[in-house]
Amino acid sequence: MLDLLYQNISRYIDLSEEEFSRFASPFEYKVFKKKEMILKEGDYCSFEGFVVSGCCKVYYLNENGFEQTLYFAIEGWWITDINSLINHVPSILNIEALEDSEVLMISKKEKEHLYETMPQVEKLFRMMNQQSSVGLQRRILSLTGKTADKRYVEFLKKYPGLEQKLTQQQIASYLGITHEFLSKIRKKISLGK
Repeated sequence: MLDLLYQNISRYIDLSEEEFSRFASPFEYKVFKKKEMILKEGDYCSFEGFVVSGCCKVYYLNENGFEQTLYFAIEGWWITDINSLINHVPSILNIEALEDSEVLMISKKEKEHLYETMPQVEKLFRMMNQQSSVGLQRRILSLTGKTADKRYVEFLKKYPGLEQKLTQQQIASYLGITHEFLSKIRKKISLGK
């Protein structure tokens, strides 16, 4: 379980075995059952979570009450509502386990303590936030500038194999289209058009 966390952070910083042990010690291991809510809209987010196994969905309900999925967090991804966590405001996001999931969670207070006691941790999260900003920019550009067909192909590349685990409705929510339109796209692609 900690091996995956170590691999994830090693992309950004080098830690000795002892340093990694100090880094990992404040993380709390939690198991969430399929359909269990990890964060609900209106609650205050007090954590950042690292998905060890399973799949989570980060979404909000738009003004018409329809679900809009921001992203799916699969093994090795992080989950949080960064606005709620940083600004201590009620969350507008929901985070739900789509299947039984294991998550390592760290509180804001513990993360701040790591910043103070391990300067390289601040570098780690700065670099991760930069990568997250790049991902967010790409997601916005895709939603505003690409056809649904292209967004679907991007989804398949970004989340290989996840399509079999999700409902058509969940994928359509991520793509910003109806599930009926997604059916047409799938049919068109299967016919090679």
